[in-house]
Parts: sequence; structure tokens; C-alpha cells
Amino acid sequence: MKIKTTMKNTVFTLALLISVVTFSQDFKLYEKAVFTFENDTLNYRILKPLNYNPNKRYPVHLFLHGSGERGNDNSSQLTHGGKLFLKKENREKYNSWVIFPQCPINDRWPSLTTDSWDNNNDYFPNNNEINQPNKTLELVIKFMDQFIEKKQVNKQRIYISGLSMGGMGTFEMLHRRPDMFAAATPICGNGNAELSKLYATKVHLWIFHGSDDKTVKPEYSFKMAKAIISSGGSPRLTLYENVGHDSWNNAFAEKNFLKWIHSKTKKNSGF
Repeated sequence: MKIKTTMKNTVFTLALLISVVTFSQDFKLYEKAVFTFENDTLNYRILKPLNYNPNKRYPVHLFLHGSGERGNDNSSQLTHGGKLFLKKENREKYNSWVIFPQCPINDRWPSLTTDSWDNNNDYFPNNNEINQPNKTLELVIKFMDQFIEKKQVNKQRIYISGLSMGGMGTFEMLHRRPDMFAAATPICGNGNAELSKLYATKVHLWIFHGSDDKTVKPEYSFKMAKAIISSGGSPRLTLYENVGHDSWNNAFAEKNFLKWIHSKTKKNSGF
């Protein structure tokens, strides 16, 4: 019996190692790069379109990670979502540029009214003032402003997704660049409700949250959806019952997640 148990454990360990190695090799398809503006730098990973043709124009999908993936290794930002875009069927059906920038540990995507992540308070300003963005988000904006001018980019099909801190960054990117994106999918996020009027009728939105999220309250997604509707928008809102903060797993598992995103263009106003 002891020998059998050892063999099972060995087989399991080998399978796990093979899985990890394969996963690591897949992530190598995301090229490591650094964007430099003046004296500041932004680490990012970029996945080129499948069978890339420099004479074609492709959609762009920007993905903002959560606070747990901050750092300077230019790898952690792929932890959640990175695998989704590598699936063979997704690359074939929804062929695009995919960009994962990384926020350093001493910064964050959204501009907050506090240095705390205290979930008992709504830490976003409720006013019409557009303040200076945090340094890393400003670099993302400058990078995107330049990247979408490439002749290999379809400017009518620029998309953004983000989870947790990245969901907050998604809402902030929308009010800072309301004319850039065709569709956005903020997951377990929050934002400045007053400024949603800047993009409410311009961007297709699908918002996700878990009903049992204790890290970022689901009420914040309801707040944002309500504000967008009040300004004439028609967002979709999906609330996952009995799901906590990691509602991104449920969102990525949605059969039509990427299909819905890629069906949107800035010229198409239908949902």
C-alpha cells in the first residue's frame, strides 16, 4: 500500500510539474517590454495577434490587474486573465493585441481619497473634478495614446478589462479617455460615479461582481451602474450569488465574455 501511495504521489507530482512548465511556456508568448516616457518607465507584457500580418488592423485589449499582482517582475500581472487570451479557440476567434501593464507596489491604478483600502468607506471622490492621475496610470494613458496610432490597430475596437484595483482603474481610464474604448468589463471594481457621465453613452459596459465580496463591496458596482443609467447608458450588470472577491473566475468562465466584447465597435451602438 505504501508503494502504491508513493507511485500515485509521484505521478501527481510529475503531472503538476508538466502543467507548470507548459503554463510557463505559454506565458512566454507574451513578450516582455518596457515603455519609457521622460524619466519614467512602465513594464508591460504584450501578446501579438495570431499569425500576425503587419498589413492588417487588429483590435486591442488592455487588461489592468489587481493589487496583489503589483511589482516589478513584469510577470505577476498575467496571474489572472493571462491564460484566457492564450486559449487556442480564443486566439482564433478573437484575434487581437493583448496588453498587460504592471503597476509597481508603491502605486495603484485609481486615484483615491485615502491611502487605505478600507472597505467600510467609499474611497472615491463624488464630484466632477478630474484630478491628476497616479503616475503609473498616466504612463498607461500615454502608452495607449501612442500604441493605438499604429497602422496595425483597429481604432474602432479598443477594449479594456480590469479586476479589483484594475476594475477601479478601468472606470478611471474610461472617464480619462472616454473616446478611446468601444467596450469595457470592470470586475469587482469601483469608481467616481459623477464622472461616469463622460462615457455613459459612448462605451459598452458589462460590469461583474460577487454578492459576498468582502474586499470590494458589490454595492459599488451597483452605484456605478445606476450612475451610468442615469446618464443615458445601458450597462449590463452580472452579480454572482455566493461568490466572494474572486468573481473574475466566474466572469472569465462566461461563455460570451470575449464574444460580447469583440462584438462591439465604437460605431455600433447596439447591445
